[in-house]
Amino acid sequence: MNPTALKPRSKFWATILRKVMGWTPIMPDSRPEQSVICVAPHTSNADFFVGLVFYLAYGGMPNFLIKKEWFVFPLNFIFKALGGVAVDRKRGSSTVSVMTEAFESNPHLHLAVTPEGSRSYAQRWKTGFYRIAQGAGVPIEIAKLDFAKKEVGIVDLFYPTGDLEKDLRHLQSYYSSKMAKKPELYNDNPSL
Repeated sequence: MNPTALKPRSKFWATILRKVMGWTPIMPDSRPEQSVICVAPHTSNADFFVGLVFYLAYGGMPNFLIKKEWFVFPLNFIFKALGGVAVDRKRGSSTVSVMTEAFESNPHLHLAVTPEGSRSYAQRWKTGFYRIAQGAGVPIEIAKLDFAKKEVGIVDLFYPTGDLEKDLRHLQSYYSSKMAKKPELYNDNPSL
């Protein structure tokens, strides 16, 4: 895993870039030492770039899950340096256990996950992010990418209750297709 803080120059240039892009940051007064960050809507590659610039501007960098197919030369070096963790989608349960163990060994881990699991229209959210947070005993930071308002950041903190259906509905209530870069690719009522 990567360190949680970057060089001051990265923070400086990311802050300048965020301001030039015209995005308004949303950051809570305090943050937990560890968290799973639920990031939505995820409908374009621009989502990653906006989120990365936002996080770098605050002097940190979360780890993030990305499908293993992207970990090919030379992208594997870039994604690993940016905090990427390769995920084999065919082995979902092992990803949850591996990431739960990662939280045990890293007291400052923040893991960003897009619950849709893809930039394509998703019928349902994947539940791995929830199961990781619950298994590791860490809160979920609710992060939004609102392209309509040009707002990005963490809007709330949520502790899983164990009632998956109720908790997912609560988390989904923070997001809408109106926020997405490509609204037609975000499902406002994903099935459970």
